[in-house]
Amino acid sequence: MEVPSVKDFQWKRLAPLPSRRVYCSLLETGGQVYAIGGCDDNGVPLDCFEVYSPEADQWTALPPLPTARAGVAVTALGKRIMVIGGVGTSQLPLKVVEMYNIDEGKWKKRSMLREEAMGISVTAKDYRVYAAGGMGLDLRPHNHLQHYDMLKDMWLSLAPMPTARYAATSFLRGSKIYVLGGRQSKYAINAFEVFDIETRSWTKFPNIPSKRAFSSFVTLDNRLYSLGGLRQGRLYRQPKFLRTMDVFDMEQGGWLKMERSFFLKKRRADFVAGSLSGRVIVAGGLGNQPTVLDTAEAFHPGKNKWEALPAMLTPRCACSSIVIKNCLLAVGGVNQGLSDAVEALCVSDA
Repeated sequence: MEVPSVKDFQWKRLAPLPSRRVYCSLLETGGQVYAIGGCDDNGVPLDCFEVYSPEADQWTALPPLPTARAGVAVTALGKRIMVIGGVGTSQLPLKVVEMYNIDEGKWKKRSMLREEAMGISVTAKDYRVYAAGGMGLDLRPHNHLQHYDMLKDMWLSLAPMPTARYAATSFLRGSKIYVLGGRQSKYAINAFEVFDIETRSWTKFPNIPSKRAFSSFVTLDNRLYSLGGLRQGRLYRQPKFLRTMDVFDMEQGGWLKMERSFFLKKRRADFVAGSLSGRVIVAGGLGNQPTVLDTAEAFHPGKNKWEALPAMLTPRCACSSIVIKNCLLAVGGVNQGLSDAVEALCVSDA
């Protein structure tokens, strides 16, 4: 596939969210984008549930979540949307699991998690859901790996993760679930572990070369990119925004040695990231500037080079994001106050 020029990328302003929010969860299924929960200006979790139609550029309100919550784990199982855990209006983790039937337009309660948890990392394969980690009521990270069987409406415990954590990033590749990073207490960890669904066993992979909070992970072809973030302060070390890019080769099974010339152009954390038309994209976030960033960059894997993209129309950090129909959507987030902005970075067809 030919990698597009940065001149082929442009931002489009889309219909805004019906209300300002942060920490909503996004899910694409059937060519539509669903926005689930989030927090309002006062940090109170919401029961909002809406669907966005790219063709009509329109948000439509759906039956609200039975349990208001933010930062939920979500996945699609055919024409059903599963909502797992998160933070409730009591500001405590939840163990409630609910499922929305798109055809019926109705919510149903499903079997609960074994414990309350927020920051769960979820993947799904063959109508089976795998929920990893999380943080419980005691604020301790979990090492649980739970498997949900939709036909039996039952959660089963699998082999625990070697490293307890919450807010990890996970993705499915073949029959393996890759789990990266996350946190223990308020500190980032660099553990990288893989669960084999067929053998039901964990393998420890080489750690991410540097510990960073508010970084992003993006997969493109056979490589995994660990991008930017914040080096947290401890003792005499000051916190520092980073340009770091670490790259894991999934065929070779190791982290590549990266020259500093391959790093991001701007230091940033808590930003939008994704892969689009053969490029790795980052946009917005927080950096050394006193205000949120509007800058965006695209990495060309063939040239090992970051190039500047058009700036975001609304500078933001803490956006929710998703890739759909060759566009990277940045939804909600923070710019001084909360934002209802929805914007898409798209590649022109020309």
